Amino acid sequence: MKKLWLLFAQITTLLVAMLLVVSVFKPEWLSFRAQPTSAAIVLNQPAQIKVAPDSTATAPVASYRAAAKKAMPAVVNIYTSKQVRSQRHPLEADPFFRRFFGDQIPQQTQRVSSLGSGVIVSREGYILTNHHVVAAADEIEVLLSDGRTAPAKIVGSDPETDLAVIRINLKNLPTITFGNAMKAEVGDVVLAIGNPFGVGQTVTMGIISALGRSHLGINTFEDFIQTDAPINPGNSGGALVDIHGNLIAVNSAIFSKSGGSQGIGFAIPEHLAQKVMQQIIQHGEVIRGWLGVSMRDMNPETAQAFNLPNVPGTLVVGVLRNGPADRAGIQPGDILLGVNGKTLPDSAALLTYVAQLAPGAQAQVAVQRKTKAYTVNVTIAKRPPAPKEEP
Repeated sequence: MKKLWLLFAQITTLLVAMLLVVSVFKPEWLSFRAQPTSAAIVLNQPAQIKVAPDSTATAPVASYRAAAKKAMPAVVNIYTSKQVRSQRHPLEADPFFRRFFGDQIPQQTQRVSSLGSGVIVSREGYILTNHHVVAAADEIEVLLSDGRTAPAKIVGSDPETDLAVIRINLKNLPTITFGNAMKAEVGDVVLAIGNPFGVGQTVTMGIISALGRSHLGINTFEDFIQTDAPINPGNSGGALVDIHGNLIAVNSAIFSKSGGSQGIGFAIPEHLAQKVMQQIIQHGEVIRGWLGVSMRDMNPETAQAFNLPNVPGTLVVGVLRNGPADRAGIQPGDILLGVNGKTLPDSAALLTYVAQLAPGAQAQVAVQRKTKAYTVNVTIAKRPPAPKEEP
């Protein structure tokens, strides 16, 4: 019995020694070894993360990076300042002060600053922006996306479309590529690029919400593209581009009760902006045709109030003495139906069409006076400039 126990002990010792050797040099042989559970925490091991392949990282699916990269260099930040007079001098009512200065009281002034955006349209340094961005500015400074700055001068401005052209003197300027706003449709994706609230160049995305917006009372000549791409103070004059990075409109105004973006922004389409820009560059102003009448739209209420037939057209409510319409015999109470054979159903359409005619051109105006319809020849005159805004 003692010999059997000794043999068992020797065999056990040999097996334990063999197991120790195998566990050190060939641990994979021990397939029966307990594996760590999923809940076990393994220390001193690198984190296992997933990395997307290069093909996925550069895929253009649902990204507008190419459009932004193309358009952003041509969009600039515009900083303006002007000197304005304070309302009253603090010593203006002091009798002792007035005794020495009388009515020649020194004016108290302060310099105020504002900001906006613009789009470089040519390598000659022309920049398209809004009239209200640079109106009455004493100093204008332009900041490019590459960090360069330059002073700018106003080439010309058109308050009736809220467009202006300024110019800087720098070389190697990036320029925007014009798209075709006439082919834009509701639902198209657009990007708005500008400098909102002065935080720096920013890109926002939305869609075209409506086309041909007018009768908003923002400008004299309106043909806005409406978008829900966020447009905030400082974005004015910036670019509204399509998914290819081409300019289709110039951001101009927002509808807001709070002062910030509420999803209703308005931009001036590129075809209108181009016409205004070219005239400003060539003539320093925009030359438009003019009839010399004040008008209002015809509707059932207007027809009933003036005892007139309810026909599509524009009611003449005033005629400038010795103006084009006056010389042609047009009178208050006449209804203007169209010009040169083109039916113009409202005052906005009539105003826009006449503005496109060259001063000195002959136009045939269809008129209805009470129940009689006839045509008169009018010599179009040059539209006088809009009254200047007080600084």
